[in-house]
Amino acid sequence: NYTLEMARIESGMTTLREDTGDLQQFMEILKSVSEPQIAKKNLNFDWNLKVMHNYIVCDVTKLREIVVNIVSNAIKYTPDGGNVSLDIEELPQEKEGYATYRFTVTDDGIGMSEEYLPHIFEEFSREHTSTETKIVGAGLGLPIVKALVDLMDGTIDVESKLGEGSTFRIELSFAIADQKMADGAQKQLEKHTVYDFSDKQLLLVEDNELNAEIAMAILQEKGLKVDWVKDGTECLTALAEKPAHYYDAVLLALQMQKMDGSETTQRIRMAPANNTDIPIIV
Repeated sequence: NYTLEMARIESGMTTLREDTGDLQQFMEILKSVSEPQIAKKNLNFDWNLKVMHNYIVCDVTKLREIVVNIVSNAIKYTPDGGNVSLDIEELPQEKEGYATYRFTVTDDGIGMSEEYLPHIFEEFSREHTSTETKIVGAGLGLPIVKALVDLMDGTIDVESKLGEGSTFRIELSFAIADQKMADGAQKQLEKHTVYDFSDKQLLLVEDNELNAEIAMAILQEKGLKVDWVKDGTECLTALAEKPAHYYDAVLLALQMQKMDGSETTQRIRMAPANNTDIPIIV
């Protein structure tokens, strides 16, 4: 998935959407996504949001991908009981109707050597192999972050010292959402929260771990109970093992390596089991 995304970016196929984003909600989603990893490693995580303008016009999904990648790396490379922080602050901006934001992620983890820092954004580049660190990675997360930051006309820099930790700073400028757009985003949020999903059970089928973590955090925040499987084969097994109508719906990724969404949907509908009428959201 990282390789495909990098190829799309380099070929110029990646474009930016213009959504109305709420930085307060953005921070809450980041907390939800990161909490399981933070708790598992017993990390001390400090979240700080200091902005005058919460509502901005940006590609919320790509902004989230940028920050989630950096935060996930900080968590991944910080030993148990360590310290990580995310600070989002608004900087002075002379251009009327725009605001500049600095996203700073700091950790006291394993850090990087001075010799390696110039290569940090190179594709497939890692200072230590997974055999050395026991931490799996392809070396594409940071190049994608750099490419997306460049696409947004922003800047990213890093300070790091081996054995002492790292600090990443990203600066991005966005148009400030006007009152009508902010009200619309708030109404849309309120509209979505009137439904009671507390007794609903979803089966999430997604082979990308990062996408799955984000999806589960958002869905669980709304009260949904979510089971996650990694491909179509596991989906069919999960449905067959559960009683009829155990799941209220299947949330299914279309592109997966083992069995894609189309084939999985066909097999669910053709199965002699008891889930042929289950709603499938692709």
